[in-house]
Amino acid sequence: MKKVCICCVLSLIAFRGFADEGMWLPLLLGEQVYGDMVKKGLKLTKEQLFSINKASLKDAVVLFGGNGSGAFVSSQGLIFTNYQYGYGAINASGAIDQHLLQDGFYARSRQEEMAAKGLYVECLLRIEDVSKELEDSVKGLSGNDRSAKLKFSMEVISRRHSDPLTSVTARISALFNGNQFLIFVYQHFNDIRLVAAPPESIGRFGGEIDSWNWPRFTGSFSVFRAYAGKNGQPSDYAMDNVPMQSKSFLPVSLKGLKEGDFAMIFGYPGNTNRYESSFGVKQKMDIENPSLIGLRTVRMNIMIAEMKKDPSIKLQLDSSYHILAGSIGFYTGESKELSKNDIYNQKKSNEVVFQKWADDQPAFENVLSDWLKVYDDWRPYSKHRLYLDEGILSSPLIAFAVSLLQVENALVKQGGGNIKKAIDAATEARSRFLKQENKISDQNIISAFTKMFYMDIDKNQRPIGFYEGLKGSFGDLNDENTYKKYVSSIFSNTMIFDDSKWFAFVSNPDANILQEDAAYKYATTFLRNWQGKYLPYYRQFILKNDELGKLFLKGLFQLEPKKIHYPDADSTMRVTYGNVRSYNPRESVHFDCMSTMKGVLEKYVPGDDAFDLPPKFVDLAKKRDFGPYADKQKNDIVVSFITTNDITDGNGGSPVLNASGELVGLALSGNFEAQSQKINFNATYSRTVCVDIRYVLWCIDKLGGAGNLISELRLIKPAAQ
Repeated sequence: MKKVCICCVLSLIAFRGFADEGMWLPLLLGEQVYGDMVKKGLKLTKEQLFSINKASLKDAVVLFGGNGSGAFVSSQGLIFTNYQYGYGAINASGAIDQHLLQDGFYARSRQEEMAAKGLYVECLLRIEDVSKELEDSVKGLSGNDRSAKLKFSMEVISRRHSDPLTSVTARISALFNGNQFLIFVYQHFNDIRLVAAPPESIGRFGGEIDSWNWPRFTGSFSVFRAYAGKNGQPSDYAMDNVPMQSKSFLPVSLKGLKEGDFAMIFGYPGNTNRYESSFGVKQKMDIENPSLIGLRTVRMNIMIAEMKKDPSIKLQLDSSYHILAGSIGFYTGESKELSKNDIYNQKKSNEVVFQKWADDQPAFENVLSDWLKVYDDWRPYSKHRLYLDEGILSSPLIAFAVSLLQVENALVKQGGGNIKKAIDAATEARSRFLKQENKISDQNIISAFTKMFYMDIDKNQRPIGFYEGLKGSFGDLNDENTYKKYVSSIFSNTMIFDDSKWFAFVSNPDANILQEDAAYKYATTFLRNWQGKYLPYYRQFILKNDELGKLFLKGLFQLEPKKIHYPDADSTMRVTYGNVRSYNPRESVHFDCMSTMKGVLEKYVPGDDAFDLPPKFVDLAKKRDFGPYADKQKNDIVVSFITTNDITDGNGGSPVLNASGELVGLALSGNFEAQSQKINFNATYSRTVCVDIRYVLWCIDKLGGAGNLISELRLIKPAAQ
C-alpha cells in the first residue's frame, strides 16, 4: 500500500475552510491554508512566518520549561510567558521570606534577576522529514519487532542530528498516527533568570472558581531572560554569562484589537487526539475520566484539609493542589462537553461511512472490527492501571520508594549497574523528597487509595495475599481505621524517614533489608502485581491501538481526498489562526469579546483567596491611572480578550499576534465550551482566552515600577500617538 505523504496530501487536496480549526505546522501550511489566513486578515508572507535560512516569527517563539510556550520580546533574550513559571521560580528560589509571591517580583537591573532553577528554553532550529529513512528501516517487520526497530532507528537518527557540544538536541515526532515522521532540531538554553512576575493575587486572580469561565480577569504572565556564555553559545549558569542574542523578537503593540480582527497564535500545544475512535471516546467517558476525577478529587480534598491548618503547609502543597484542581475541572468539563455534543455518536456515524467504503477495500475492511476487539480485551484492566498510577503511586512516599528499584537492581542483578552510583542518586533524591514531604496528607492519601483499590478493583486483580494479610494484622477491610493503622505502621518503620536506618543501609547496602522495608514492600507489592500480570495486556493494547489508528488514518485520507487533515498536537511548534469574536453560549446570553479593569474591580473581594488584590493595584485602578495602556474604544484597560483560535494545554503563555505579527496578548486557556478540544473542536462556541498585552505592560510599569523593562521593548503605538 502507498505510504501517506504530507507533501502529497497538501498538494492534492482542497482546504476545508469552514472553521478556525487546526493546529498547523508552520513549515507545512500549504498555499490554501496560507491563503485562508490572508483572507482572514494576515499581512505577512509565509517566509516571514517560518524560514530556515532567515530570521522569522518561528525564531521568536520558544518551548518553555519543556511543556509550555513563550516568546522573545527583545534582542536581549527577554521572554514573556505565563504566570505558572514565575510562581514556580519564586517558590523554588527559597526567597519566600521576602513575600515575593504576595508582592510580586520586578528586577530593576540585570543584577537583580533571579536564577530560575531547573527552567530552560529550547529554540527551534529546523525541521526535516525523515519518513522514508524510518519506513525503510522497518520494511517487512510487524508487531513488536517493528515497534522495537522503529524506536531504535528514531534514536539513531536523533543522535545524528544532535550535537551535545553546542546543546543541540533533536526529537522525532510521529504525525498522523505514525504515517509521517518529522525531526525537530532545537538549541537548549538552561541559564534562565526570572525578571518579573506579578503578585499571586493578580497572576491567579479568580483561582479555580473562574477557571475555564468567560469573562476572565487573570493577569497570567511572567518575564524571564535567557543567558548564554560570552561566545553566545548555551552555557550553564554563571555570573558572567550575558543575555542571549535572539535571532528574532516580537514587537509589542499598544494598538489593541477589536471585534473581528485577525489573531494568530504561535506555540507548543501539548497534545490532542482529534482522530480518536468511538471506542476511545467511550473508554474515556465510561472509565478514564470518571476514575481520574474521583481519584484526583480525593487527593485534592486531603491536601486542602491540611493546607487550611497552616500557611506554611498551604505554601508547601499549593502548586500540586492547583494542578490537581485544574485537571479535575478540565476532565469534568471535558466529559460534559463530549456528552453534550454527542461526540461518541458523531464518531460512530463517521465510522459507519468509513466501513461502507472499507467493505470494498481489503486493506481496511477489518480495521474497525479489530479495533473494537482491542478495546474490549483491554477494558477489564484499564481501571487497574489508573488506580495504580493516580492512586497508589500518587503518594510522594510511595513514588520515592518505587524509585529505589534502581538500587535493588544494582544490588541483585548481574550487570545491574554501579551500586555506589545508585546509592548516591537515591540519597540525593531522598533529601529532595524529605524537604517537600507533608507526612499527614501523604498518610491520608495512602490510606484512602489502599482502601479504594480494595473496594473498586476486581478482587482477582488485587495483589495475592496483600489484603488478607492486612485484615489479619489490622482489622476489617471495610473500616477506614484499618488502613490508617496500617499506613501509620509504614511511616513508623520505613528507613526512608529514619536517618540512622537510612545511613546504616547506604553504608552497607543489602537487598534483603531494602526488600523488607515497609514503604518499599508496599510499593513493590502493587507495582509487581501490575507488571507481572497486567502490563503485558497494556503493552499489547498500546501496540494494537497504534497500529489500527495508523491504518484507519491511511484509509481516511483515501476516503476524504478533498480534505486537508492537520496533524494532532504533540508539543511541537504549531500556528493557529482566527478572529477576535464574541459569542452567545445559550439563549438570551451574550458574551462580549473583551473584559476590562471595571470587571476586575467588580470581582474584587478584600481578603478573599481568589478575588483579593494588592492595595496599590486597587488605588491605581480606581484613580484610572492607566498611562498609555488604556484602550481608546473601551476607555479602560482591556484585561483579556477571546478569539476563535484552536489551542490546548501547552499553549499557556503562547504569543498572540495581530495581522502584522505584533504581540497583542498571551494565550491563557480555553473557555468552558472548549474543554472537549483535545478530541473535538467546537467551531461555534470554542474560544481562546488571551491576556491583553497592554494589561501586562500596565502591571509591569505602573504597578511594578519596572520601566526599565518597558524601555527594552519595541513598542508599536497607535497612529494617533
